[in-house]
Amino acid sequence: MRGPIFWVALAFAAFQLWMAAFHSLSSQVIRAMHVGFVLWLVFLLYPPFRQHPGWLGRAGRALGWGLGLAGLGTGLYQWVFEADLTQRAGELAGWDWWVGIVAIALVFEAARRVMGWGLPIICAVFLAYGAFGQHLPGALAHRGYDWEILIATLGFGTEGIYGTPTYVSSTYIFLFILFGAFLEQAGMVRLFTDFAMGTVGHSRGGPAKVAVISSGLMGTINGSGVANVVTTGQFTIPLMKRFGYSPAFAGGVEATSSMGGQIMPPVMGAVAFIMAETINVPYLAIVKAALIPAILYFVTAFWMVHLEAGRKGLMGLPREQCPDPWAAVRERWHLLLPLACLVALLFSGYTPMFSGTVGLALTVVLIFGAAVMQGVRGLPLRVLFWVLLALACSGFFRFGVGTFFVVTAALVGLTYVLRVGADARWTALQALVDGARHALPVASACALVGVIIGVINLTGVAAEIGGHVIAIGRDNLLLALFLTMLTCLVLGMGIPTIPNYIITSSLAAPVLLELGVPLIVSHMFVFYFGIMADLTPPVALAAFAAAPIARESGLKISLNAVRVAVAGFVVPYIAVYSPALMLQGDPTWLAVVWVVFKALVAIGLWGAGAIGFLWGPLAWWERVWAIVAASLLVMALPVTDEAGLAGTVALLLWHGLRRRRRPPVRAG
Repeated sequence: MRGPIFWVALAFAAFQLWMAAFHSLSSQVIRAMHVGFVLWLVFLLYPPFRQHPGWLGRAGRALGWGLGLAGLGTGLYQWVFEADLTQRAGELAGWDWWVGIVAIALVFEAARRVMGWGLPIICAVFLAYGAFGQHLPGALAHRGYDWEILIATLGFGTEGIYGTPTYVSSTYIFLFILFGAFLEQAGMVRLFTDFAMGTVGHSRGGPAKVAVISSGLMGTINGSGVANVVTTGQFTIPLMKRFGYSPAFAGGVEATSSMGGQIMPPVMGAVAFIMAETINVPYLAIVKAALIPAILYFVTAFWMVHLEAGRKGLMGLPREQCPDPWAAVRERWHLLLPLACLVALLFSGYTPMFSGTVGLALTVVLIFGAAVMQGVRGLPLRVLFWVLLALACSGFFRFGVGTFFVVTAALVGLTYVLRVGADARWTALQALVDGARHALPVASACALVGVIIGVINLTGVAAEIGGHVIAIGRDNLLLALFLTMLTCLVLGMGIPTIPNYIITSSLAAPVLLELGVPLIVSHMFVFYFGIMADLTPPVALAAFAAAPIARESGLKISLNAVRVAVAGFVVPYIAVYSPALMLQGDPTWLAVVWVVFKALVAIGLWGAGAIGFLWGPLAWWERVWAIVAASLLVMALPVTDEAGLAGTVALLLWHGLRRRRRPPVRAG
């Protein structure tokens, strides 16, 4: 149904596309309008009293329109009075006071409506600290700031709600969310699922391995764990249950696999773009650092479901019921072209903004090109059409991004002339609307955490807290890492990965850097455990998203998700003690191979210890043996590698001999 919300979301997406293509407004105005559109759409989708029927519900919707338009008005104010606001930067005059207060208040309320109370409460604590922190005792007290400075910092300029996170949300993040929405509408989910089913569906525990592979592939383009759960999970969770996995374990596998998409190159999650801007390194450097840990993460999930299948004696689908993976590729291979182009541009040194724009444009061209070719059977004519279309798109290199708009308009016109492609036109509109709606949680979080960043920069509290952690961890890096991990996991109980990363990277990552951890490794450590927080009870967002599909409690699913990901918890620690795992410190290929080998062995042992199965069931003391040997490989102290490998070899020999002496016993 194309109601008002549909057209507002469409206008939001169109504005963002135009800005991405032509940058016709200043960065400050783009950020302000981005937040304005977000506020407008949030209050339309989540109006007050929306659960109440009758006049109260109608009054709530009217109030939602009023609040939404007020939010849009704060963006328009910054656009119209941009020159005046720039001239009196830091000083409020006239309507500035009201606009700043309304913008901050609406951002708090919009985030609460989209994500709950967790993040707004944390941000409110920081805001209270900025306003009243001068009254605190001891070193935490600051010199004091009046409300004019606070509102000017948080409601205007580039250090508050329009700070770096909002800049990234209004550029890279929105573009890649839209890119993922178009690929999903075009059938990428089906392609990835069929390919995974065809390659591993028939193997031991095949349905769970399908979930790992398909969710990982989808994560490369949408970067959203929760969105991944509710798309691929609709197929994989019932399939796993049908083949013998418990509902809690099936949901845990899907949640774990989906969250891993945020660290899986080439696209990764929104945090990767924020990290690149925060530490001022090329996006490609983040991709390079994330590559091996991401592979190890999915190896962990794959290994755990393999062991669980062995423990329960679960087999895969009959081979004849599995689709032909290469037939799926042949049918939808064209959907891989935008992704391949995106990867090629990123690895050629182009910016994510440029690469994402081209990838998105090619996806749209392919959708409408395929629509125009509906019913055309002659191979020469089809080949000629695609060659001419490729030549038209190549005009981009001479005439710029406007070429894609012209080509798309021409293709849409052809669909009307030929009376084909109605579904393609609807697909494109729906993808734009879906992209705008999917961006709301991310954009709301990015705007609100600007409050934290603004207060931290204003008061310098991060340096004070960092000094205390450095004092604790100066002689014990492991303790400092453990405290940082706990901070990420505790914050993750109430907030998503993006604000979790922004908060902890502001507070903890500089501390780790001071203790000698390389810059990217320290930020990746925080990022990694921000993802794990969405799997960790009691508030595991990805697990609770899987709950209604699995028809199991979110708490049980989150416990199983932690069990599936348990070996992955050690990967960030390995990277800190051996930065070669993230290709940092100019390592030799031998050093990289060695640390990857150690990590794989440690993951294998941790998985066997957690599941209680290797080639057969493990006794409790064998499980302890496996975990101790894995821990020795992670410690990176003198002789611990040798001791860990010796323990591993001894365990494998013992377990193998014991299995040969006695027939395997199926565990319950």
